[in-house]
Amino acid sequence: MKKTLLLLLVAALLLALCAAGCAKNEPAPTQAPAPTQAPAPTEAPAPTEEPAPTEAPAPETRTFTVGFDAEFPPFGFVAEDGSYDGFDLAVAADVCRRLGWTFVAQPINWDAKDSELASGNIDCIWNGFTIQGRENDYAWTPSYYDSSIVVVVKAGSDIQTLADLAGKNVIVQAASSGLAALDDQPELTATFGELLECADYNSAFMELGMGTVDAVVADVGVAAYNTRGKEDEYRTLDEAVSVETYGVGFLKGNEELAARIWDEMISVAADGTMAALADKYVPYGLVKENCTMIPQG
Repeated sequence: MKKTLLLLLVAALLLALCAAGCAKNEPAPTQAPAPTQAPAPTEAPAPTEEPAPTEAPAPETRTFTVGFDAEFPPFGFVAEDGSYDGFDLAVAADVCRRLGWTFVAQPINWDAKDSELASGNIDCIWNGFTIQGRENDYAWTPSYYDSSIVVVVKAGSDIQTLADLAGKNVIVQAASSGLAALDDQPELTATFGELLECADYNSAFMELGMGTVDAVVADVGVAAYNTRGKEDEYRTLDEAVSVETYGVGFLKGNEELAARIWDEMISVAADGTMAALADKYVPYGLVKENCTMIPQG
């Protein structure tokens, strides 16, 4: 029994020594790092305020008053119903429609046109208003109608200038603007062999074609109409009997308004409206071919 007890004590001692050795060799547990503190959340930027939508500008409204001679057809006249009518007024009214303006046709005493313009009673003079001789008196649009008086001869004629008409037979329509232009230049007509008058330009160009006259004097539109497609038969002299073109006249200093009206006139011509209006006034004496803004052909 003593032997057994001794063995138990030895075994216990060995077990204790073994446990101590194992405990010494086992690595100490590493200390977990202190948790890092999460950064404080940054404050979200305040939302930017959306700009208030801008309102579309209100369309410009104004009254546009056109001064005109009510006894100057086809550009301005009194219609049978008593209303004011005419090619120039019709174009002006369409310009105002496009701009959103109120159009007013104001008949004036032609001799008082400058005072009407200066006083502000009218915004412009728009009525077959000749530019030549007044170039520096008004703010002008470019010309839109050519009423120059020209000379037409046969293609093979030796007539090149007005001076070459000396001794030649010249024909013109009676009571026409061509005759009026010749009457203003007696020094020219005095050189002609003969100045003949006929009832209409059809007859005049027939006479020229047959060779019974040497030249026809007519306004540029009539000349263009009667020679279109016949360029191998007829020729128009470069030198005109008289040069006369129409524009819209404004008070000097109103060049910006003149330019704005011109821009709209270009639109009226570009979409065919001006040509349609011209057709309406041909029966009143308008020569469509004289409308320089309307494509010809």
